[in-house]
Amino acid sequence: MRSRHIGHIGAMLVLAIALVGCKQGAVDEEASGAEIATVEPIEGTDVATVTLTPEAAERIDVTTAPVERGAGSAALSIPYAAVLYDPAGDTWTYTSPEDLTYVRAPISVIRIDGDHALLSKGPAPGTEVVTVGAAELLGTEYEVGEE
Repeated sequence: MRSRHIGHIGAMLVLAIALVGCKQGAVDEEASGAEIATVEPIEGTDVATVTLTPEAAERIDVTTAPVERGAGSAALSIPYAAVLYDPAGDTWTYTSPEDLTYVRAPISVIRIDGDHALLSKGPAPGTEVVTVGAAELLGTEYEVGEE
């Protein structure tokens, strides 16, 4: 019985040391003052411009694709992976007006066709939209996880 308690205590000590080490790494990163992104509200809107550092963009593997015209229609087409839903059910996508800069834009989805979303309203054809990393951009814009 006594050896079982010693084993539990040993396991708890190892876990505590590991957690302290993880926390210390997080503190060191924060203490370095290295910003991974800047968030600047766009006056008169409820969206912001999110600008990532090259390292942050590489870490979350931001990938984009252009908005296209739907085949044989006036509808716009974006990869379904570029569609974000907010808690109210509204649909959005992140555009990339320039390197490392992202702005959330409202879209109106007509229907999902395979791996593409057909839109009645959205960014102009040729505009780059984020297909990988959009959830991380949304978290950054809303400062999720900030203390």
